[in-house]
Amino acid sequence: MSDPDRRAVVVAGHTGDVATARTGLEASDGAVRSAALGALDRLGDLTDADLHAALGDPDSRVRRRAAEIAATHPDVDLVDSLRDHDARVVEVAAWACGEQESNRDEIVESLIALAAEATDALVREAAVASLGAIGDDRAIEVIIAACSDKPAVRRRAVLALAPFDGDEVEATIDRALGDRDWQVRQAAEDLRRAQRA
Repeated sequence: MSDPDRRAVVVAGHTGDVATARTGLEASDGAVRSAALGALDRLGDLTDADLHAALGDPDSRVRRRAAEIAATHPDVDLVDSLRDHDARVVEVAAWACGEQESNRDEIVESLIALAAEATDALVREAAVASLGAIGDDRAIEVIIAACSDKPAVRRRAVLALAPFDGDEVEATIDRALGDRDWQVRQAAEDLRRAQRA
């Protein structure tokens, strides 16, 4: 039997055709496998086992899509995805960990390491944002450090301080109010406004 094409799989996700969508998971083309994940998710027929398998797919497009969908599947473990060799997969996995709000040691420690050491700024930004969403006190130091990173990372880091308090946190927000980047200043102002509300 020949592979379904990507369009057929996408359409299947909108027409209730679970069989065609599921056939797409076995397609030779990674783009079709990625589309099949989305179609099955839309149909409510995507299992955690499907996602676990897709997170190990040889095609990074499939791994990235699986990590994205895993954001709404809290039982899907993303630790290995945080160590993927493709930075785009790591970025999405880091974001998804924040959506899952998992404070498992391995997740928090991996995100802290990424926020501090990842060479890709988008990965650092996603890791910092997720650490703020998780709100684990172990992350305060790396989030404060990220407030001195590139502008996009600084913006995320300032907002990631929202669940935390303490003198060092307040001093960091005060510094951000005078940041050279207007969006960082705006993030700090928004945070201050929320604190007063």
